[in-house]
Amino acid sequence: MIEVQKLLDNIQEASNHQQKLLAVLIDPDKFQPKDAEDFIKYLPVLATHIFVGGSSVEQGKTCEVVKAIKNNSDLPVILFPGDHHQISSHADALLFLSLISGRNPEYLIEQQVRSVEKLRNSDLEIIPTGYILIDGGNETSVQRVSNTSPMSQVEVGKIVHTALAGQYSGKKLIYLEAGSGAKNAVSAEIIKAVKDALDIPLIVGGGIRSDLQLETAWNAGADLVVLGTAFEERSFNQN
Repeated sequence: MIEVQKLLDNIQEASNHQQKLLAVLIDPDKFQPKDAEDFIKYLPVLATHIFVGGSSVEQGKTCEVVKAIKNNSDLPVILFPGDHHQISSHADALLFLSLISGRNPEYLIEQQVRSVEKLRNSDLEIIPTGYILIDGGNETSVQRVSNTSPMSQVEVGKIVHTALAGQYSGKKLIYLEAGSGAKNAVSAEIIKAVKDALDIPLIVGGGIRSDLQLETAWNAGADLVVLGTAFEERSFNQN
């Protein structure tokens, strides 16, 4: 079990030793707390983390889901919030996200400011994270809710510069996201280029539906890969 009070340190250490991590993302709007026990049974054997969050979630639902998961699993639960309402003190940590691929101040700083009152009175480990939305071949809920455009997968240099700007501004993780239900995962070329440039761990998610795609992301340099839609649909293949 990963020590929950030092999750960022654990991720950094795993990155330093090239130990690859795997998170399963739960969207609270698509999850029934009563099904938590069965959900845990279907987790991939390689899973190291559980992420909880979505672009738009009914208020209070995140907390219910986190409590249900914590009652049935020892894996660390990390919040992946779409807005300041999706904060639960029952989780172990929170990705303090800034959508650095967009220019909408609401998701660069405003939602973060609104979250401070809850966070300053919680025991959550807060992990500053630069979030970069990559074009996955279709419009995603993140794109609609944030009113920002994804970065084209052909603009590798621009993506690298955006990731480095995140690192230089103090982010502790960079998250490349093709979006929920993406047709195309983030390319190996982008993952490798970003990883080669960074000194901090790299998370990659969106559009990963098979063992081959998972291994491709890891081999290209992703330190932590996130499965979402594929796991929800039970379409992810495990060897």
